[in-house]
Amino acid sequence: MNRIKQAFKDRLWLGVIIVGLFAGLIGGGIALGINNLVQHHEEVTSTRVPAGSNKSGGTKVNKNKADLNGEASQAYKSVQGAVVSVINKQKVQQSSGTLGIFGYGNSSNGNSDSSSDNKLETASEGSGVIYKKSGNSAYVVTNNHVVKGSNALQVILSNGKKVNADLVGADSATDLAVLKINATNVKTVASFGNSNSIVPGQDVLAIGSPMGSEYANTVTKGIISAKDRTLKAGTDGTLTSVIQTDAAINSGNSGGPLINMAGQVIGINSMKLASDTQGSSVEGIGFAIPSNEVVTIINQLIKNGKITRPSLGISMVDLSNVTSDQQQSVLKLPTSVSKGVVIMDVNSGSVADTAGLKKYDVITKLGDTQVTDAGSLKAALYKYKVGQNAKVTYYRDGQQHTATLHLTKSADTTSTDDSQQDNN
Repeated sequence: MNRIKQAFKDRLWLGVIIVGLFAGLIGGGIALGINNLVQHHEEVTSTRVPAGSNKSGGTKVNKNKADLNGEASQAYKSVQGAVVSVINKQKVQQSSGTLGIFGYGNSSNGNSDSSSDNKLETASEGSGVIYKKSGNSAYVVTNNHVVKGSNALQVILSNGKKVNADLVGADSATDLAVLKINATNVKTVASFGNSNSIVPGQDVLAIGSPMGSEYANTVTKGIISAKDRTLKAGTDGTLTSVIQTDAAINSGNSGGPLINMAGQVIGINSMKLASDTQGSSVEGIGFAIPSNEVVTIINQLIKNGKITRPSLGISMVDLSNVTSDQQQSVLKLPTSVSKGVVIMDVNSGSVADTAGLKKYDVITKLGDTQVTDAGSLKAALYKYKVGQNAKVTYYRDGQQHTATLHLTKSADTTSTDDSQQDNN
């Protein structure tokens, strides 16, 4: 009897447990289903585009909380009025007459019409900055390559007024030029800061007309990336020291100022680095001529209209262009000498001739500067003034010699020789 009662109790509890489990599953399923329905409803509600519209708008412009008179803005405002666009105009030959079989010139009645007009058209545009005002004249510094080949020059002032300009002087070695304009409409004149005092990381602004006067007075901001980079400048390959900056410099910026945050001109923008691959430009690497160099050159251009520098009176080739066999058999150089310039000709009565230099001498040093090629020789030579002496180190028939150059001769370096054999 007890066994029967116990079995009944066990079955009863088992039924209770089964019913409980079944009820739990059903309840859980219902809860899960309800929860899914709620989530689906919320998703549909949150993504559905609301009906109706707010026809009254309601959005407004808030007060500008940015500092509109920051350091960069003040620097730009202080010099912006002195920045100009420079227009290079050149003659375009235009013939008039009837178009014949061989082009213009044969009129229908058989008479030759040789009349022609020389029309001036814009060949290129660049930038410049007004740095001096004296009486009725104002002076603009720009790049030599901006004005090169011009038949006429014009300057567009910051207020948009266009005035004619005269070329005072230009220097191809440093790529600088000075223009003179009427000062009547000139209100702002820029000042130069000491480029020897700049440091990498310093904030700078570049101002000019990138891509032409349509974008005149464009300002870009960057830093001094390097204080002293040595590059080949001008058309004669002379090595020169320049400022590197990451401020955006594009075609048309040439000749414009690079300024510090006090609004002082610390450089004249001159070039942008281009890669060897299809001449593509490299972003963030631009160069400016240091202001200390600029001031030295433009003062001489104002005074003399040109720059005169010492000249050796030789023609030369880089030693690297001479085969190793010729270096041994003709020049008889020791194997330790691999860089320098080879004298190919010496002008009679020149500085080099007076010092005793001869054809096939290999110059390896001028003063304290190692000579590696024609550019480095010119850079070293141009540090001297006419009338000074300079020590030259050279090799002749395998032996090293030294001589003293009396730099009594000078040459106008605005004219250059682009041939493979350099002259100096």
